[in-house]
Amino acid sequence: MSYQLALHPLSFVEQGADVVVGRVDTGSYAVLPPDGAELLHRLSGGLTLAEAATWYQDTYDEAVDMDEFVDMDEFVEALADLGFVSDGTAAPVLARPRFQWLGRAMFSGPVFTFYLAMVLGWLYLIARHADLRPHPRQVFFSNSLLLVQATLFISQIPLLFLHESFHVLAGQRIGLRSQLSVSNRYGYLVFETQTNGLLSRPRRQRYLPFLSGVLLDVVMVAAFGVAADLTRHSDGSLSLLGGACLGVGFSVMLRIAWQFQLYLQTDLYYVFSTALNCHDLHVASKAIMMNRLWRRLGRRSKLVDEDQWTERDRKVGSWYGFLLVFGVVAAVTLTAFGSLPIAASYLQTMYRHLTSGRLDAEFWDSALSLSINTTEFVAVFFLSRRKRRLNASRGPRLLLSDGTA
Repeated sequence: MSYQLALHPLSFVEQGADVVVGRVDTGSYAVLPPDGAELLHRLSGGLTLAEAATWYQDTYDEAVDMDEFVDMDEFVEALADLGFVSDGTAAPVLARPRFQWLGRAMFSGPVFTFYLAMVLGWLYLIARHADLRPHPRQVFFSNSLLLVQATLFISQIPLLFLHESFHVLAGQRIGLRSQLSVSNRYGYLVFETQTNGLLSRPRRQRYLPFLSGVLLDVVMVAAFGVAADLTRHSDGSLSLLGGACLGVGFSVMLRIAWQFQLYLQTDLYYVFSTALNCHDLHVASKAIMMNRLWRRLGRRSKLVDEDQWTERDRKVGSWYGFLLVFGVVAAVTLTAFGSLPIAASYLQTMYRHLTSGRLDAEFWDSALSLSINTTEFVAVFFLSRRKRRLNASRGPRLLLSDGTA
């Protein structure tokens, strides 16, 4: 073991009792104990394997023997599996993010002051005007169900784009090469953000990239509320445009509330996980809860090894699983006070139009709206079944990702 191990440039970030080590260019990371991280740091500094092993023995009075690795050979093998070992080709030189200047501008002090002023102005307006206060009925700003559907559908595309763009800009602001991609799920257009290198930054720098999307949503709700007030008729009543603003704003509020469903690993989940100094809290807490259940049922063959997670993840996961109930409460609340009232109003309006006995514009408007919704639900149902069949035919796959918000 007298040869030198060629390693790619690595980042070392202390996080509690552990150290997160990784490659910024690929987003591959490992959580190591301090002795393992220091050993890797010395290898990357030019020590040969023999010299590093001797240093470890002299420092810790034992051969390389960490919780995860039994000897130096296994340690090196794990580094290779993580992509840390270079095959002779240099790692790509990462250029400065293209929109770093825009990220710094959008999250600068003056712009944050503007965001705060917008939200405070909206809060002032809803305190004075009851018709601006968020309510499910605001979604139906028009008697035309088609107009409501079209407005909400079309508005979601730019709003989702802006939400994910704020994640990108928050990452690029601190020098990370965040990227925005477009894909589809079950026929729906979705935007996704990948932020390689986020774990190479101190915890205090990770919060804004995680929270930036919610920040944008809050500001947009406030902006729509202010716009609704500014576009009132001369008699003080809301205009059609103002009603549409409130309808779209309420739909954004539902998306903000959705973030509290922590069991879905939303943006807020990553904020909690970071604040609690954890690495794989969601999976660890679920496994610990299931282990408790299997022990009670006497099904010890179904137990999983909890040592595969860090001590911190196990400690927090022992009680965090119960916090997932909060996410279920959030889902029930969202359904009870958001989704169900909207669905009930839609069905009542549609029933009234279709049973009026008149083949007027309202009848055809509701009939076409019902047809579109029915077609959409049927398409999603068959697409989801098709996707499940394709996944089953391909067999199990291991999906690894990092820094996706």
